[in-house]
Formats: sequence, C-alpha cells, structure tokens
Amino acid sequence: MTALSPAGGDAILAENFAPWVQDLGLTVVDTGDTHATLRLPWSDRLAREGGALSGQALMAAADTATVIALSAARGGYGPMTTVQQSTTFQRPVIGADVLVTARVSKAGRTLAFVDVTMTADGDDRPVAQASTVYAMLS
Repeated sequence: MTALSPAGGDAILAENFAPWVQDLGLTVVDTGDTHATLRLPWSDRLAREGGALSGQALMAAADTATVIALSAARGGYGPMTTVQQSTTFQRPVIGADVLVTARVSKAGRTLAFVDVTMTADGDDRPVAQASTVYAMLS
C-alpha cells in the first residue's frame, strides 16, 4: 500500500469535493497511516457576528479532514459518506488559521470511526473536537 502524501490529499480535495468546500481554502499539511492534518485558513468571510470563526466552517473542515484521514488509512480515496458527526466547541477562534487533525480510531469493512481535534495555529489547546462515523461504500 502506498502512503498518501499531503500533495495526494490536496488532489483528493480538488477532485472530489463540492466547490463550496473548496472555497474554504483547506490544504493538507500532514498525513500518516491513520491520520491527516488540514489547515483551514482564517477568513473574515467565515467569521460570524462578533468576529469568531463560524461553527459551520469548523464542522465542514472536520468532515473533510475525516475523508483525507480515511483515504490515508485505506491507501487511497474511495466512495464514502458521513453517517454521524458530533462536534463540541470549546473556545472561539479569532484571526488565526485552524489546524484540523483527524485520527482514525477504527476502520472496519463497512464503518469507520474518526476523532478530530481542531486547534488555532500556534496554540495546542483545542478549539473544537469532533467524532465522526463514516460508511465505506466500496
């Protein structure tokens, strides 16, 4: 099995995600056998009233990072879909990129479970955490 590189992850983003997800500006900064880290760049367009990054943007980033982590764990992209996502927001992000790290905790034949931690760039304290369940469609 060939390891998925960050460039390979970026190619998956470009080839398989809706234009509005691509508009988030996500880039893959790290991959491993069971994880992927994406960068969600700060944008005033993604901020809500009060200047904090919107929860919707964080949830979309977590969901997207899950696909890249599962692709890394499976040795490439394949059809999959979100079954469940639960997100807990712990503190606001204002004016900073977010690093979104998805770690596969269990990858079965039909279901996969992934934990996602989101941190502001330069600060290891989580701003949000998510748990996702994906159905593997092939």
